[in-house]
Amino acid sequence: MSTHAKRERLLFADLLEASGPDAPTLCDGWLTRDLAAHVVMRERRPDAAGGILLSALKERADRIQAEFAAKPYEELVHLIRTGPPRMSLYGIKQIDEVANTVEFFVHAEDVRRAQPEWTPRELDRVFENTLWSRLEKAARLLGRKSPVGLVLRRSNGQTVVAHKGTPVVTVTGEAGELTLFAYGRQDAARVELDGDKDAITRLNGAALGF
Repeated sequence: MSTHAKRERLLFADLLEASGPDAPTLCDGWLTRDLAAHVVMRERRPDAAGGILLSALKERADRIQAEFAAKPYEELVHLIRTGPPRMSLYGIKQIDEVANTVEFFVHAEDVRRAQPEWTPRELDRVFENTLWSRLEKAARLLGRKSPVGLVLRRSNGQTVVAHKGTPVVTVTGEAGELTLFAYGRQDAARVELDGDKDAITRLNGAALGF
């Protein structure tokens, strides 16, 4: 049975393939080649992937990611499309769903929304609910660097506090758009912001996400 993570993985691979290695992405300073190398490193070099979150390991992670980026682009896309290596924890369906559903959704949008004249995807309700469930659990971590109080409100009224503080900005939208906002893609997320004008400006410039 197909899973959300598997579907988003294949969509991401398709977008990378269609865009080519030198297309822009929403990840600051990264072209599609760099983004592909990042994902391959994360799945195939767990000894280096810790540098994604830990600054002490960042230099090593950057070096290994650059080594992957130097490989043929078609090889990187193939490695993403075919999935993690045998014996990888990501090869376990349940872990893949938890670890990769949001990862591949966000990175697919990193490619899509960096292109001119992109249009939003229509996400099915089950997937929207899945994204919201993940966002609820991760909201406090994703919003920890917010300079203002941050409330995320789904269009159906479901709400989660991502950061306590004042003044408060309430961000309203569909679960997928809120996910992108909370993962630091504020400029690309189609949401409505309600709050003090200065607070909104500060929030839009904040380094949200991991």
